Amino acid sequence: MPSKTLSQKNKKRSKKRSRSAAGTEQNTKPTLSRKQQRVKEREAAKARSKLIQFTILAFVLSGLVGLLLGLIIEPTLGIAATASLLCLSLSFKYQRQALYAFIIYIPFSGTVTYMLGGNSLLQLAKDAFYIPALIGVVQVCRKKRLDILLPPEIKVPLVLVVSIILLNLLLVNLPQQFQTGGGEKPFLMGILGLKILLGYLPVITCIYYLMRTSDDLYFLLRIQAVLVITACILGFVQFLMLRTGVCAGTEGAGAQGVDLFKASLQSRCFVGGALLYSPSHGQIRLPGTFVAPWQWGWFLISSAFFSFGTAFNDKSPFWRLIGIISLATVFVMSVVSGQRIALFLVPIVVGGLSVLTGQVANLKRFVPIGVVLGLILLGLTIRNPELLQERVDSFQARWDASPPHEFVRQQFEEVIDAQDGILGNGVARATNGARIFGKVRLVETYHPKLLYELGPLGLFSILILYTALTVATFKAYRKTKDKNLRGYAASMWVFVLFISFFPYYYPLDVDPVSVYYWLAAGIALKIPTLDKQERELTNPKRRRLRSRS
Repeated sequence: MPSKTLSQKNKKRSKKRSRSAAGTEQNTKPTLSRKQQRVKEREAAKARSKLIQFTILAFVLSGLVGLLLGLIIEPTLGIAATASLLCLSLSFKYQRQALYAFIIYIPFSGTVTYMLGGNSLLQLAKDAFYIPALIGVVQVCRKKRLDILLPPEIKVPLVLVVSIILLNLLLVNLPQQFQTGGGEKPFLMGILGLKILLGYLPVITCIYYLMRTSDDLYFLLRIQAVLVITACILGFVQFLMLRTGVCAGTEGAGAQGVDLFKASLQSRCFVGGALLYSPSHGQIRLPGTFVAPWQWGWFLISSAFFSFGTAFNDKSPFWRLIGIISLATVFVMSVVSGQRIALFLVPIVVGGLSVLTGQVANLKRFVPIGVVLGLILLGLTIRNPELLQERVDSFQARWDASPPHEFVRQQFEEVIDAQDGILGNGVARATNGARIFGKVRLVETYHPKLLYELGPLGLFSILILYTALTVATFKAYRKTKDKNLRGYAASMWVFVLFISFFPYYYPLDVDPVSVYYWLAAGIALKIPTLDKQERELTNPKRRRLRSRS
Protein backbone atom coordinates (compact mmCIF):
# COMPACT_ATOMS: atom_id res chain seq x y z
CA MET A 1 0.00 0.00 0.00
CA PRO A 2 2.64 2.61 0.93
CA SER A 3 4.47 1.94 -2.34
CA LYS A 4 1.25 2.56 -4.31
CA THR A 5 0.56 5.84 -2.54
CA LEU A 6 4.16 6.95 -3.17
CA SER A 7 3.90 6.17 -6.87
CA GLN A 8 0.60 8.08 -7.10
CA LYS A 9 2.19 11.08 -5.37
CA ASN A 10 5.14 10.97 -7.78
CA LYS A 11 2.77 10.90 -10.75
CA LYS A 12 0.88 13.93 -9.40
CA ARG A 13 4.14 15.79 -8.85
CA SER A 14 5.32 15.02 -12.40
CA LYS A 15 2.00 16.26 -13.81
CA LYS A 16 2.32 19.48 -11.80
CA ARG A 17 5.87 19.93 -13.07
CA SER A 18 4.80 19.43 -16.68
CA ARG A 19 1.94 21.92 -16.21
CA SER A 20 4.25 24.46 -14.64
CA ALA A 21 6.78 23.91 -17.46
CA ALA A 22 4.04 24.46 -20.02
CA GLY A 23 3.01 27.58 -18.16
CA THR A 24 6.54 28.94 -18.15
CA GLU A 25 6.82 28.21 -21.89
CA GLN A 26 3.63 30.19 -22.51
CA ASN A 27 4.88 33.02 -20.30
CA THR A 28 8.08 33.28 -22.33
CA LYS A 29 6.09 34.41 -25.38
CA PRO A 30 6.34 38.19 -25.71
CA THR A 31 3.10 39.92 -24.63
CA LEU A 32 2.00 43.03 -26.51
CA SER A 33 0.59 46.11 -24.85
CA ARG A 34 -2.92 47.31 -25.77
CA LYS A 35 -1.46 50.09 -27.89
CA GLN A 36 0.76 47.63 -29.80
CA GLN A 37 -2.19 45.27 -30.29
CA ARG A 38 -4.31 48.12 -31.72
CA VAL A 39 -1.49 49.11 -34.08
CA LYS A 40 -1.16 45.50 -35.23
CA GLU A 41 -4.93 45.20 -35.76
CA ARG A 42 -4.99 48.46 -37.76
CA GLU A 43 -2.14 47.22 -39.98
CA ALA A 44 -3.94 43.91 -40.59
CA ALA A 45 -7.21 45.71 -41.41
CA LYS A 46 -5.37 48.06 -43.80
CA ALA A 47 -3.68 45.14 -45.59
CA ARG A 48 -7.04 43.33 -45.81
CA SER A 49 -8.79 46.34 -47.34
CA LYS A 50 -5.98 46.75 -49.90
CA LEU A 51 -6.33 43.11 -50.96
CA ILE A 52 -10.12 43.46 -51.27
CA GLN A 53 -9.76 46.64 -53.36
CA PHE A 54 -7.18 44.98 -55.63
CA THR A 55 -9.38 41.90 -56.11
CA ILE A 56 -12.49 43.97 -56.96
CA LEU A 57 -10.48 46.14 -59.38
CA ALA A 58 -9.02 43.01 -61.05
CA PHE A 59 -12.51 41.54 -61.56
CA VAL A 60 -13.94 44.81 -62.92
CA LEU A 61 -11.08 45.57 -65.35
CA SER A 62 -10.85 41.94 -66.58
CA GLY A 63 -14.60 41.89 -67.12
CA LEU A 64 -14.54 45.17 -69.08
CA VAL A 65 -11.68 44.06 -71.35
CA GLY A 66 -13.37 40.69 -71.92
CA LEU A 67 -16.71 42.35 -72.69
CA LEU A 68 -15.14 44.70 -75.25
CA LEU A 69 -13.26 41.87 -76.99
CA GLY A 70 -16.38 39.71 -76.95
CA LEU A 71 -18.52 42.43 -78.56
CA ILE A 72 -15.91 43.59 -81.11
CA ILE A 73 -14.25 40.28 -82.13
CA GLU A 74 -15.77 37.06 -80.72
CA PRO A 75 -17.55 36.03 -77.47
CA THR A 76 -15.20 33.07 -76.92
CA LEU A 77 -12.17 35.36 -77.11
CA GLY A 78 -13.80 37.70 -74.60
CA ILE A 79 -14.34 34.88 -72.10
CA ALA A 80 -10.76 33.64 -72.58
CA ALA A 81 -9.37 37.17 -72.13
CA THR A 82 -11.38 37.70 -68.92
CA ALA A 83 -10.19 34.41 -67.45
CA SER A 84 -6.56 35.05 -68.48
CA LEU A 85 -6.40 38.58 -67.07
CA LEU A 86 -8.06 37.50 -63.83
CA CYS A 87 -5.64 34.60 -63.46
CA LEU A 88 -2.58 36.78 -64.14
CA SER A 89 -3.57 39.61 -61.80
CA LEU A 90 -4.72 37.42 -58.90
CA SER A 91 -1.66 35.16 -59.21
CA PHE A 92 0.56 38.24 -58.92
CA LYS A 93 -1.16 39.34 -55.71
CA TYR A 94 -1.82 35.94 -54.10
CA GLN A 95 1.48 34.16 -54.76
CA ARG A 96 1.03 31.26 -52.35
CA GLN A 97 -2.43 30.39 -53.66
CA ALA A 98 -1.13 30.75 -57.24
CA LEU A 99 1.65 28.27 -56.50
CA TYR A 100 -0.90 25.77 -55.15
CA ALA A 101 -3.06 26.30 -58.27
CA PHE A 102 0.03 25.76 -60.45
CA ILE A 103 0.82 22.44 -58.72
CA ILE A 104 -2.82 21.31 -58.82
CA TYR A 105 -3.15 22.11 -62.54
CA ILE A 106 -0.08 20.13 -63.67
CA PRO A 107 -1.54 16.58 -63.48
CA PHE A 108 -4.65 17.66 -65.40
CA SER A 109 -3.04 19.94 -67.98
CA GLY A 110 -3.29 17.35 -70.76
CA THR A 111 -6.97 16.72 -70.08
CA VAL A 112 -7.76 20.46 -70.03
CA THR A 113 -5.77 21.00 -73.25
CA TYR A 114 -7.81 18.48 -75.26
CA MET A 115 -11.11 19.38 -73.62
CA LEU A 116 -10.63 22.93 -74.95
CA GLY A 117 -9.68 21.96 -78.50
CA GLY A 118 -6.10 20.72 -78.28
CA ASN A 119 -4.25 23.95 -79.10
CA SER A 120 -0.59 23.47 -78.16
CA LEU A 121 -0.53 26.94 -76.54
CA LEU A 122 -2.92 25.61 -73.88
CA GLN A 123 -0.06 23.46 -72.60
CA LEU A 124 1.53 26.73 -71.42
CA ALA A 125 -1.61 27.71 -69.49
CA LYS A 126 -0.03 26.65 -66.19
CA ASP A 127 2.48 29.48 -66.61
CA ALA A 128 -0.38 31.94 -66.08
CA PHE A 129 -0.20 30.89 -62.41
CA TYR A 130 3.57 30.51 -62.22
CA ILE A 131 5.02 33.61 -63.91
CA PRO A 132 2.96 36.29 -62.08
CA ALA A 133 3.58 34.52 -58.76
CA LEU A 134 7.31 34.44 -59.54
CA ILE A 135 7.33 38.18 -60.34
CA GLY A 136 5.56 38.85 -57.04
CA VAL A 137 8.06 36.73 -55.09
CA VAL A 138 11.02 38.46 -56.78
CA GLN A 139 9.58 41.88 -55.85
CA VAL A 140 9.20 40.81 -52.21
CA CYS A 141 12.78 39.47 -52.21
CA ARG A 142 14.12 42.77 -53.55
CA LYS A 143 12.12 44.76 -51.02
CA LYS A 144 13.36 42.64 -48.10
CA ARG A 145 16.85 42.18 -49.59
CA LEU A 146 16.58 38.39 -49.70
CA ASP A 147 18.55 36.11 -52.03
CA ILE A 148 16.64 35.54 -55.26
CA LEU A 149 18.82 32.72 -56.59
CA LEU A 150 18.81 29.65 -54.35
CA PRO A 151 20.78 27.71 -53.25
CA PRO A 152 24.06 29.71 -53.31
CA GLU A 153 25.95 26.58 -54.44
CA ILE A 154 24.38 26.73 -57.93
CA LYS A 155 25.24 30.38 -58.70
CA VAL A 156 28.58 29.76 -60.45
CA PRO A 157 27.41 26.63 -62.36
CA LEU A 158 24.26 28.48 -63.44
CA VAL A 159 26.26 31.43 -64.81
CA LEU A 160 28.38 28.91 -66.74
CA VAL A 161 25.30 27.13 -68.14
CA VAL A 162 23.57 30.36 -69.18
CA SER A 163 26.78 31.64 -70.82
CA ILE A 164 27.15 28.49 -72.94
CA ILE A 165 23.46 28.53 -73.89
CA LEU A 166 23.75 32.18 -74.99
CA LEU A 167 26.90 31.38 -76.99
CA ASN A 168 25.04 28.62 -78.85
CA LEU A 169 22.03 30.87 -79.30
CA LEU A 170 24.08 33.70 -80.84
CA LEU A 171 26.72 31.71 -82.74
CA VAL A 172 24.63 28.74 -83.90
CA ASN A 173 20.87 29.46 -83.75
CA LEU A 174 21.10 33.04 -85.02
CA PRO A 175 23.14 32.19 -88.19
CA GLN A 176 20.68 29.34 -88.84
CA GLN A 177 17.88 31.93 -88.75
CA PHE A 178 19.38 33.73 -91.77
CA GLN A 179 20.33 30.53 -93.61
CA THR A 180 16.82 29.02 -93.54
CA GLY A 181 15.28 32.02 -95.28
CA GLY A 182 12.20 32.25 -93.08
CA GLY A 183 11.10 28.62 -93.43
CA GLU A 184 12.12 27.91 -89.83
CA LYS A 185 12.61 30.03 -86.73
CA PRO A 186 15.76 28.63 -85.07
CA PHE A 187 16.25 31.69 -82.85
CA LEU A 188 12.74 31.41 -81.39
CA MET A 189 13.37 27.69 -81.08
CA GLY A 190 16.45 28.49 -78.98
CA ILE A 191 14.51 30.91 -76.74
CA LEU A 192 11.90 28.21 -76.11
CA GLY A 193 14.70 25.71 -75.48
CA LEU A 194 16.18 28.01 -72.82
CA LYS A 195 12.76 28.19 -71.16
CA ILE A 196 12.42 24.39 -71.24
CA LEU A 197 15.91 23.89 -69.78
CA LEU A 198 15.86 26.47 -66.98
CA GLY A 199 12.41 28.08 -66.99
CA TYR A 200 11.22 26.34 -63.85
CA LEU A 201 14.44 26.65 -61.85
CA PRO A 202 12.93 29.69 -59.98
CA VAL A 203 10.31 27.31 -58.54
CA ILE A 204 13.02 26.69 -55.91
CA THR A 205 12.86 30.36 -54.86
CA CYS A 206 9.05 30.42 -54.91
CA ILE A 207 8.62 27.33 -52.76
CA TYR A 208 11.43 28.37 -50.40
CA TYR A 209 9.90 31.74 -49.51
CA LEU A 210 6.21 30.82 -49.75
CA MET A 211 6.49 27.88 -47.33
CA ARG A 212 6.44 29.69 -43.99
CA THR A 213 6.00 26.83 -41.50
CA SER A 214 6.08 23.04 -41.37
CA ASP A 215 2.26 23.13 -41.61
CA ASP A 216 2.63 24.65 -45.09
CA LEU A 217 4.94 21.78 -46.02
CA TYR A 218 2.53 19.13 -44.77
CA PHE A 219 -0.36 20.87 -46.54
CA LEU A 220 1.51 20.97 -49.86
CA LEU A 221 2.51 17.30 -49.73
CA ARG A 222 -0.99 16.26 -48.65
CA ILE A 223 -2.37 18.09 -51.69
CA GLN A 224 0.12 16.15 -53.81
CA ALA A 225 -1.06 12.82 -52.34
CA VAL A 226 -4.71 13.69 -53.12
CA LEU A 227 -3.74 14.74 -56.67
CA VAL A 228 -1.98 11.41 -57.22
CA ILE A 229 -5.05 9.46 -56.06
CA THR A 230 -7.41 11.58 -58.19
CA ALA A 231 -5.26 11.29 -61.34
CA CYS A 232 -4.83 7.53 -60.86
CA ILE A 233 -8.58 7.00 -60.36
CA LEU A 234 -9.28 8.92 -63.58
CA GLY A 235 -6.62 6.85 -65.35
CA PHE A 236 -8.18 3.63 -64.05
CA VAL A 237 -11.63 4.73 -65.27
CA GLN A 238 -10.02 5.35 -68.68
CA PHE A 239 -8.67 1.77 -68.66
CA LEU A 240 -12.08 0.33 -67.68
CA MET A 241 -13.85 2.31 -70.42
CA LEU A 242 -11.45 0.91 -73.00
CA ARG A 243 -11.65 -2.61 -71.65
CA THR A 244 -15.47 -2.67 -71.54
CA GLY A 245 -15.80 -1.15 -75.02
CA VAL A 246 -17.23 2.22 -73.96
CA CYS A 247 -14.26 3.74 -75.82
CA ALA A 248 -13.23 2.22 -79.15
CA GLY A 249 -9.46 2.26 -78.65
CA THR A 250 -6.93 1.97 -81.46
CA GLU A 251 -8.41 -1.16 -83.06
CA GLY A 252 -11.98 0.12 -82.76
CA ALA A 253 -11.02 3.42 -84.41
CA GLY A 254 -10.11 1.49 -87.59
CA ALA A 255 -6.32 1.69 -87.37
CA GLN A 256 -4.41 -0.70 -89.64
CA GLY A 257 -0.82 -1.80 -90.17
CA VAL A 258 1.79 0.20 -88.27
CA ASP A 259 -0.94 2.50 -86.88
CA LEU A 260 -2.00 -0.37 -84.62
CA PHE A 261 1.26 0.16 -82.74
CA LYS A 262 1.17 3.98 -82.46
CA ALA A 263 -0.53 6.23 -79.92
CA SER A 264 -2.98 8.62 -81.59
CA LEU A 265 -5.53 11.28 -80.68
CA GLN A 266 -8.19 9.45 -82.70
CA SER A 267 -8.19 6.81 -79.94
CA ARG A 268 -8.52 9.40 -77.13
CA CYS A 269 -10.75 8.26 -74.26
CA PHE A 270 -12.28 10.20 -71.31
CA VAL A 271 -9.16 12.02 -70.09
CA GLY A 272 -5.67 12.84 -71.38
CA GLY A 273 -4.52 12.83 -74.98
CA ALA A 274 -3.07 10.30 -77.44
CA LEU A 275 -3.30 6.64 -76.45
CA LEU A 276 -2.60 3.19 -77.84
CA TYR A 277 -5.04 0.36 -77.12
CA SER A 278 -4.60 -2.73 -79.31
CA PRO A 279 -5.07 -5.60 -76.81
CA SER A 280 -5.14 -8.32 -79.48
CA HIS A 281 -1.59 -7.24 -80.43
CA GLY A 282 -0.49 -6.85 -76.80
CA GLN A 283 -0.14 -3.07 -77.18
CA ILE A 284 -1.52 -0.86 -74.39
CA ARG A 285 -0.04 2.59 -73.67
CA LEU A 286 -2.40 4.84 -71.73
CA PRO A 287 -1.78 8.57 -71.17
CA GLY A 288 -3.82 8.87 -67.98
CA THR A 289 -4.56 12.58 -67.49
CA PHE A 290 -1.54 13.75 -69.54
CA VAL A 291 -0.97 14.57 -73.20
CA ALA A 292 1.07 11.45 -74.00
CA PRO A 293 1.74 8.00 -72.44
CA TRP A 294 5.41 8.81 -71.69
CA GLN A 295 4.39 11.76 -69.51
CA TRP A 296 1.98 9.56 -67.58
CA GLY A 297 4.71 7.01 -66.95
CA TRP A 298 6.99 9.68 -65.51
CA PHE A 299 4.14 11.10 -63.43
CA LEU A 300 3.78 7.66 -61.81
CA ILE A 301 7.54 7.43 -61.17
CA SER A 302 7.65 10.94 -59.67
CA SER A 303 4.54 10.27 -57.59
CA ALA A 304 6.24 7.26 -56.01
CA PHE A 305 8.69 9.66 -54.32
CA PHE A 306 6.04 12.10 -53.06
CA SER A 307 3.62 9.35 -51.98
CA PHE A 308 6.39 7.48 -50.16
CA GLY A 309 7.21 10.62 -48.17
CA THR A 310 3.59 11.10 -47.07
CA ALA A 311 3.03 7.39 -46.34
CA PHE A 312 5.98 7.21 -43.95
CA ASN A 313 6.57 10.73 -42.66
CA ASP A 314 3.32 12.64 -42.23
CA LYS A 315 2.67 13.44 -38.57
CA SER A 316 -1.03 12.52 -38.88
CA PRO A 317 -2.03 8.79 -39.00
CA PHE A 318 -4.95 9.70 -41.28
CA TRP A 319 -2.69 11.36 -43.84
CA ARG A 320 -0.17 8.53 -43.61
CA LEU A 321 -3.06 6.27 -44.63
CA ILE A 322 -3.84 8.60 -47.57
CA GLY A 323 -0.15 8.38 -48.50
CA ILE A 324 -0.34 4.57 -48.47
CA ILE A 325 -3.44 4.70 -50.70
CA SER A 326 -1.70 7.05 -53.15
CA LEU A 327 1.34 4.75 -53.23
CA ALA A 328 -0.93 1.75 -53.85
CA THR A 329 -2.70 3.52 -56.73
CA VAL A 330 0.69 4.30 -58.28
CA PHE A 331 1.60 0.59 -58.14
CA VAL A 332 -1.74 -0.45 -59.66
CA MET A 333 -1.56 2.08 -62.50
CA SER A 334 2.06 1.13 -63.24
CA VAL A 335 0.73 -2.33 -64.12
CA VAL A 336 -2.57 -1.34 -65.73
CA SER A 337 -1.51 1.55 -67.97
CA GLY A 338 1.12 -0.41 -69.90
CA GLN A 339 4.02 1.91 -69.07
CA ARG A 340 7.03 -0.41 -69.10
CA ILE A 341 9.39 2.13 -67.54
CA ALA A 342 6.95 2.76 -64.66
CA LEU A 343 6.43 -0.99 -64.15
CA PHE A 344 10.21 -1.41 -63.90
CA LEU A 345 11.15 1.71 -61.91
CA VAL A 346 8.32 2.21 -59.37
CA PRO A 347 9.18 -0.93 -57.32
CA ILE A 348 12.90 -0.04 -57.54
CA VAL A 349 12.18 3.53 -56.40
CA VAL A 350 10.14 2.37 -53.39
CA GLY A 351 12.76 -0.25 -52.47
CA GLY A 352 15.61 2.24 -52.86
CA LEU A 353 13.80 4.89 -50.80
CA SER A 354 13.14 2.34 -48.04
CA VAL A 355 16.88 1.75 -47.72
CA LEU A 356 18.21 5.28 -48.35
CA THR A 357 15.73 6.96 -45.98
CA GLY A 358 16.20 4.31 -43.28
CA GLN A 359 12.51 3.35 -43.24
CA VAL A 360 13.38 -0.32 -43.70
CA ALA A 361 14.62 -0.27 -40.08
CA ASN A 362 11.40 1.40 -38.89
CA LEU A 363 9.50 -1.88 -38.56
CA LYS A 364 6.43 -0.27 -36.96
CA ARG A 365 5.65 1.60 -40.16
CA PHE A 366 7.53 -0.36 -42.80
CA VAL A 367 5.98 -3.79 -42.16
CA PRO A 368 2.28 -2.68 -42.27
CA ILE A 369 2.82 -0.60 -45.41
CA GLY A 370 4.81 -3.40 -47.06
CA VAL A 371 2.09 -5.93 -46.20
CA VAL A 372 -0.68 -3.68 -47.58
CA LEU A 373 1.16 -3.05 -50.87
CA GLY A 374 2.04 -6.74 -51.14
CA LEU A 375 -1.59 -7.80 -50.64
CA ILE A 376 -2.81 -5.31 -53.25
CA LEU A 377 -0.31 -6.58 -55.83
CA LEU A 378 -1.08 -10.20 -54.92
CA GLY A 379 -4.82 -9.55 -55.34
CA LEU A 380 -4.22 -7.90 -58.70
CA THR A 381 -2.09 -10.85 -59.82
CA ILE A 382 -4.67 -13.45 -58.72
CA ARG A 383 -7.60 -11.63 -60.33
CA ASN A 384 -5.77 -10.70 -63.56
CA PRO A 385 -2.79 -13.05 -64.03
CA GLU A 386 -2.86 -12.61 -67.81
CA LEU A 387 -2.70 -8.81 -67.46
CA LEU A 388 0.42 -8.87 -65.32
CA GLN A 389 2.03 -11.56 -67.48
CA GLU A 390 1.30 -9.50 -70.59
CA ARG A 391 3.03 -6.46 -69.08
CA VAL A 392 6.05 -8.50 -67.99
CA ASP A 393 6.32 -10.12 -71.44
CA SER A 394 6.08 -6.68 -73.10
CA PHE A 395 8.85 -5.34 -70.88
CA GLN A 396 11.03 -8.40 -71.55
CA ALA A 397 10.48 -8.14 -75.31
CA ARG A 398 11.42 -4.46 -75.29
CA TRP A 399 14.54 -5.15 -73.23
CA ASP A 400 15.62 -7.96 -75.57
CA ALA A 401 15.00 -5.86 -78.68
CA SER A 402 16.89 -2.82 -77.37
CA PRO A 403 18.67 -3.11 -73.99
CA PRO A 404 18.65 0.34 -72.31
CA HIS A 405 22.42 0.51 -71.81
CA GLU A 406 23.03 -0.40 -75.46
CA PHE A 407 20.42 2.13 -76.57
CA VAL A 408 22.05 4.96 -74.57
CA ARG A 409 25.50 4.02 -75.91
CA GLN A 410 24.17 4.00 -79.48
CA GLN A 411 22.60 7.45 -78.97
CA PHE A 412 25.91 8.84 -77.70
CA GLU A 413 27.76 7.40 -80.72
CA GLU A 414 25.29 8.91 -83.19
CA VAL A 415 25.46 12.33 -81.52
CA ILE A 416 29.29 12.29 -81.32
CA ASP A 417 29.43 11.52 -85.05
CA ALA A 418 27.26 14.60 -85.70
CA GLN A 419 29.40 16.80 -83.43
CA ASP A 420 31.65 19.46 -84.96
CA GLY A 421 33.61 21.78 -82.65
CA ILE A 422 33.02 22.69 -79.02
CA LEU A 423 29.56 24.20 -79.62
CA GLY A 424 26.47 22.17 -80.38
CA ASN A 425 24.01 22.09 -83.26
CA GLY A 426 21.78 24.76 -81.74
CA VAL A 427 19.68 25.24 -78.62
CA ALA A 428 16.53 23.05 -78.71
CA ARG A 429 17.54 21.40 -82.02
CA ALA A 430 16.71 18.02 -80.43
CA THR A 431 13.88 19.19 -78.15
CA ASN A 432 10.54 17.72 -79.12
CA GLY A 433 8.58 20.60 -77.56
CA ALA A 434 10.27 23.13 -79.89
CA ARG A 435 9.25 21.47 -83.17
CA ILE A 436 6.59 24.16 -83.78
CA PHE A 437 9.48 26.44 -84.86
CA GLY A 438 11.25 24.01 -87.18
CA LYS A 439 12.70 20.55 -87.69
CA VAL A 440 14.24 18.83 -84.68
CA ARG A 441 16.34 15.70 -84.49
CA LEU A 442 14.91 12.77 -82.53
CA VAL A 443 17.31 11.99 -79.66
CA GLU A 444 15.52 9.84 -77.11
CA THR A 445 17.95 10.10 -74.19
CA TYR A 446 18.65 13.21 -72.15
CA HIS A 447 22.44 13.53 -71.94
CA PRO A 448 23.09 12.74 -75.64
CA LYS A 449 20.39 15.32 -76.42
CA LEU A 450 22.27 17.97 -74.41
CA LEU A 451 25.51 17.00 -76.14
CA TYR A 452 23.87 17.37 -79.57
CA GLU A 453 22.32 20.77 -78.76
CA LEU A 454 25.00 22.46 -76.64
CA GLY A 455 28.19 20.52 -77.34
CA PRO A 456 30.54 18.96 -74.76
CA LEU A 457 30.92 22.22 -72.81
CA GLY A 458 27.16 22.54 -72.49
CA LEU A 459 26.71 18.95 -71.32
CA PHE A 460 29.55 19.28 -68.81
CA SER A 461 28.26 22.59 -67.38
CA ILE A 462 24.70 21.29 -66.95
CA LEU A 463 26.02 18.18 -65.17
CA ILE A 464 27.97 20.49 -62.83
CA LEU A 465 24.74 22.44 -62.14
CA TYR A 466 22.76 19.28 -61.36
CA THR A 467 25.59 17.93 -59.20
CA ALA A 468 25.76 21.18 -57.20
CA LEU A 469 21.99 21.08 -56.63
CA THR A 470 22.12 17.41 -55.61
CA VAL A 471 24.91 18.10 -53.09
CA ALA A 472 22.99 21.11 -51.68
CA THR A 473 19.82 19.04 -51.16
CA PHE A 474 21.85 16.24 -49.56
CA LYS A 475 23.41 18.72 -47.11
CA ALA A 476 19.93 20.05 -46.30
CA TYR A 477 18.74 16.50 -45.58
CA ARG A 478 21.73 15.87 -43.29
CA LYS A 479 21.06 19.09 -41.33
CA THR A 480 17.48 18.08 -40.48
CA LYS A 481 16.94 16.59 -37.02
CA ASP A 482 13.17 16.07 -36.78
CA LYS A 483 12.34 12.49 -37.73
CA ASN A 484 9.34 13.26 -39.97
CA LEU A 485 10.90 16.27 -41.69
CA ARG A 486 14.14 14.35 -42.19
CA GLY A 487 12.21 11.58 -43.94
CA TYR A 488 10.63 14.10 -46.33
CA ALA A 489 14.02 15.72 -46.99
CA ALA A 490 15.49 12.30 -47.77
CA SER A 491 12.71 11.49 -50.28
CA MET A 492 13.17 14.83 -52.04
CA TRP A 493 16.97 14.53 -52.12
CA VAL A 494 16.82 11.03 -53.62
CA PHE A 495 14.36 12.30 -56.25
CA VAL A 496 16.75 15.12 -57.25
CA LEU A 497 19.66 12.66 -57.39
CA PHE A 498 17.68 10.15 -59.46
CA ILE A 499 16.41 12.62 -62.05
CA SER A 500 19.73 14.51 -62.33
CA PHE A 501 21.68 11.51 -63.60
CA PHE A 502 19.07 9.11 -65.00
CA PRO A 503 20.17 8.64 -68.62
CA TYR A 504 17.08 7.12 -70.24
CA TYR A 505 14.50 9.33 -72.03
CA TYR A 506 14.36 13.10 -71.33
CA PRO A 507 12.03 13.58 -68.31
CA LEU A 508 13.48 17.02 -67.46
CA ASP A 509 12.18 18.35 -70.79
CA VAL A 510 8.50 17.52 -70.25
CA ASP A 511 5.75 17.82 -67.66
CA PRO A 512 5.51 16.90 -64.88
CA VAL A 513 9.19 16.21 -64.08
CA SER A 514 10.30 19.57 -65.51
CA VAL A 515 8.42 21.16 -62.58
CA TYR A 516 8.60 18.44 -59.91
CA TYR A 517 12.41 18.33 -60.07
CA TRP A 518 12.80 21.98 -59.00
CA LEU A 519 9.84 21.70 -56.62
CA ALA A 520 11.48 18.78 -54.79
CA ALA A 521 14.77 20.70 -54.60
CA GLY A 522 13.02 23.74 -53.10
CA ILE A 523 11.22 21.60 -50.52
CA ALA A 524 14.44 19.82 -49.50
CA LEU A 525 16.34 23.12 -49.16
CA LYS A 526 13.61 24.71 -47.00
CA ILE A 527 13.16 21.78 -44.60
CA PRO A 528 16.21 22.57 -42.34
CA THR A 529 14.79 26.08 -41.73
CA LEU A 530 11.38 24.60 -40.85
CA ASP A 531 13.08 22.07 -38.59
CA LYS A 532 14.92 24.88 -36.80
CA GLN A 533 11.63 26.74 -36.30
CA GLU A 534 10.04 23.63 -34.78
CA ARG A 535 12.92 23.13 -32.36
CA GLU A 536 12.85 26.78 -31.27
CA LEU A 537 9.11 26.57 -30.60
CA THR A 538 9.61 23.53 -28.38
CA ASN A 539 12.68 25.08 -26.69
CA PRO A 540 11.97 28.79 -26.03
CA LYS A 541 14.94 29.07 -23.65
CA ARG A 542 17.30 28.36 -26.54
CA ARG A 543 15.50 30.97 -28.63
CA ARG A 544 16.00 33.62 -25.93
CA LEU A 545 19.71 32.82 -25.71
CA ARG A 546 20.07 33.16 -29.49
CA SER A 547 18.24 36.51 -29.51
CA ARG A 548 20.50 37.86 -26.72
CA SER A 549 23.66 36.76 -28.49
